[in-house]
Amino acid sequence: MSKPIITVDNLSKSYLVGHQSGSMEHYTALRDLVGRHVKNFARKGLDMLRGRQIVQGDEIEEFWALKNVSFEIVEGDVVGIIGKNGAGKSTLLKILSRITEPTSGRVTLRGRIASLLEVGTGFHPELTGRENIFLNGAILGMKRSEIKSKFDEIVDFSGVEKFIDTPVKRFSSGMYVRLAFAVAAHLEPDVLIIDEVLAVGDGKFQKRCMEKISQISRGDGSSVLVVSHDLNKLQSLCKKAILLDCGQIKMMGTGKEAVAMYRNLQRDASHSRKFDSEDFSLLSFEANPSEFTPITTVRMSIMIEAKKKNQIFDIHYYISDGNGNRVALIDLRDAIADANFEFGSRIKVETNIKRLGLTPGTYSVGICLRSTNSFTVDPAILLMDVVASDRIRDQYQSEYLGPMEIDATNHAMRA
Repeated sequence: MSKPIITVDNLSKSYLVGHQSGSMEHYTALRDLVGRHVKNFARKGLDMLRGRQIVQGDEIEEFWALKNVSFEIVEGDVVGIIGKNGAGKSTLLKILSRITEPTSGRVTLRGRIASLLEVGTGFHPELTGRENIFLNGAILGMKRSEIKSKFDEIVDFSGVEKFIDTPVKRFSSGMYVRLAFAVAAHLEPDVLIIDEVLAVGDGKFQKRCMEKISQISRGDGSSVLVVSHDLNKLQSLCKKAILLDCGQIKMMGTGKEAVAMYRNLQRDASHSRKFDSEDFSLLSFEANPSEFTPITTVRMSIMIEAKKKNQIFDIHYYISDGNGNRVALIDLRDAIADANFEFGSRIKVETNIKRLGLTPGTYSVGICLRSTNSFTVDPAILLMDVVASDRIRDQYQSEYLGPMEIDATNHAMRA
């Protein structure tokens, strides 16, 4: 059995978060204001003398970004780390990369680590691409001769040969990440840590990166930790995955198992959230079928109840990809034109999408509803997993499926 290259034992990280108390008070006496400032000044002075974090605000709250996290990564593992925003993924990678110190617990690392936590990590903007390759290699502990032997391969993979002697501050974000990934992946680290930066590159480069990661783990025996919101890619790339939720490990298992649990958690959260405002409530939302493909015909229906007399004059769905980018907008204004609501009245809007026209991946369906008195947005009333069968993949290669088609028979009815 391979020995662990990373061992994490009861790892915790807390931050102090400041809040401004009394900001909503209509009246504050001068003595209270002076006393508050004196108290804050004394507290900050003591924190500075003791070497503690200086936090702005009257009230201090302790926030645990990670709490009692333990796991092991063995040589050759490709492990995905998933979870919603704020789950602790980036904090964990920063601790493993020795950028941030943990509050408690222990991390044991065996071997050389290369981190790619954001675009341009470890690059100096005033230096050229060539100089940054040597700088990055030196940071990783590589000898100059080792870097020179890999130099041509790095430049060829990155595709920035024409600009290799240009200061990287003039690079686009795509060029930045291509060169940064090429350096990190080709200088033979024992552990490669990647945090969502591959979303910056184009589709062709992302595919090359996935192939390179697989090659690193199979051929070199290196371990790779990947954070990504692209669940389909992560599931196909990673045999193992860690699901983080509120700073704790929800589960650690196969990539397929972790992704399935994460999607279930997301669906439960979106279904339990109440879409509400002072003017109206969302009573129900339905979408059929349960499994979506690029050529699926999707039926959506929404039911709204008025809380007071008003007119709804704008309603639409929007579909966002796994990175939060909006990829489609479904306008329903014609279906509800001049719909006046009395108190307690309900309206149901039905929509048919003839062809979904989305590439395989994970998407969220949000809703925007505007009335005469209020404006409400729910970013994720539905999570949609678009999958592709072998037949559909063949169709992609042989013909253009075309964009989303929305049926002109959108209509609204009184409920």
